[in-house]
Amino acid sequence: MSTIISCNTYSCLAASKWNNPTQGSSFVRTHRSCSWWNPKFLPKCSSHKHVHCQLQNGQEKRSFSLKECAISVALAAGLIAGMPSLDWSPMAYAANPALSDLSVLISGPPIKDPGALLRYALPIDNKTIREVQKPLEDITESLKLAGVKALDSAERNLKQASRSLKQGKSSIISGLAESKKDHGVELLGKLEVGMEELQQIVEDRNRDAVAPKQKELLQYVGGVEEDMVDGFPFEVPEEYRSMPLLKGRAAVDMKVKVKDNPNLEECVFHIVLDGYNAPVTAGNFVDLVQRRFYDGMEIQRADGFVVQTGDPEGPAEGFIDPSTEKTRTIPLEIMVDGEKAPFYGETLEELGLYKAQTKLPFNAFGTMAMARDEFEDNSASSQIFWLLKESELTPSNANILDGRYAVFGYVTENEDFLADLKVGDVIESIQVVSGLENLVNPSYKIAG
Repeated sequence: MSTIISCNTYSCLAASKWNNPTQGSSFVRTHRSCSWWNPKFLPKCSSHKHVHCQLQNGQEKRSFSLKECAISVALAAGLIAGMPSLDWSPMAYAANPALSDLSVLISGPPIKDPGALLRYALPIDNKTIREVQKPLEDITESLKLAGVKALDSAERNLKQASRSLKQGKSSIISGLAESKKDHGVELLGKLEVGMEELQQIVEDRNRDAVAPKQKELLQYVGGVEEDMVDGFPFEVPEEYRSMPLLKGRAAVDMKVKVKDNPNLEECVFHIVLDGYNAPVTAGNFVDLVQRRFYDGMEIQRADGFVVQTGDPEGPAEGFIDPSTEKTRTIPLEIMVDGEKAPFYGETLEELGLYKAQTKLPFNAFGTMAMARDEFEDNSASSQIFWLLKESELTPSNANILDGRYAVFGYVTENEDFLADLKVGDVIESIQVVSGLENLVNPSYKIAG
């Protein structure tokens, strides 16, 4: 039963109108009250920008329910079996991925931290900066160890990163884009100082201070890596070139008003949008944000696996462009490791790329993607969803969503609180807080 539920949950990511959930209809369209999330602690969240959410007892971690874990296990089992005979709904995508060589698809534990995913997705080729980045990221795993082993392991990670930076600094600087070199060098200086500060923190055995300093250092690393990107890395196909395009990255803050929950009144989700790997998809979204399309819109689906919105009132299932009076749709857009530009208009399965790794995988809690009609690859318009499941049992491209839906960003702050949203909660506003200058062909300016 759990396997069928999980597959039906995935199969209803179509961009279609939702029926009244109180009226009888298929599970795919209407069953939005299946609560697989049962938090042990009740959260509280303040309303200021880049809000810090805390649980009622002061802790910041959540515990996943046994049922949610069981569904993940069942889903993983279905993936390995290829799901040849499950009873999918009429709207289901007839997926039967060829997993003839799992050793190729599952080559190690998936990266599920949104910040790390965004760093690795940058179009750069500088081995040295990655050799600094990786051990700094590994500190997260080190801190999970018990007792003094945690700090000892974190110190080894730090020394490895420091050694790589010292030995390879000239290589890193040579990889900076000329127009961004001064800024990149400045960030490297801050990184060096920060590493010395982290070393002192470890020597003082101040375990609680390690993670915040690690986050700061990785922000410097990410900034240096972004300064290595010289211009936009590819030409968007001519047929899509006049659409709103995000040629780079942008960030938005989404403020949600939560109804009927005295413990969580509102929360701000910080989302990074990746136009380097999905310029059409991210550009379409930023353009809609600037039109205030989503402001005041309700959450329309929240079932424990995804949170979804973007279906406007009325018969239309997407954004109606005032200039054409027709629904504006965008093509399916998937960037694959090793490719210089995204694939458009076809899923990776349709292209026969069963073993390809997507640049923006559905690995992180809060992965953001476009909903679309199941059998129409180029039907996405305005409906968006965020994935809530953990991905340890479904690594990149063994995940049935990778290569079928266009990912274009990740929630990087307060992502855990997506699980507390319910149908009827209201998006008070979505605002672009950085990167708007990277949007080209903005239709909202033409509309006025």
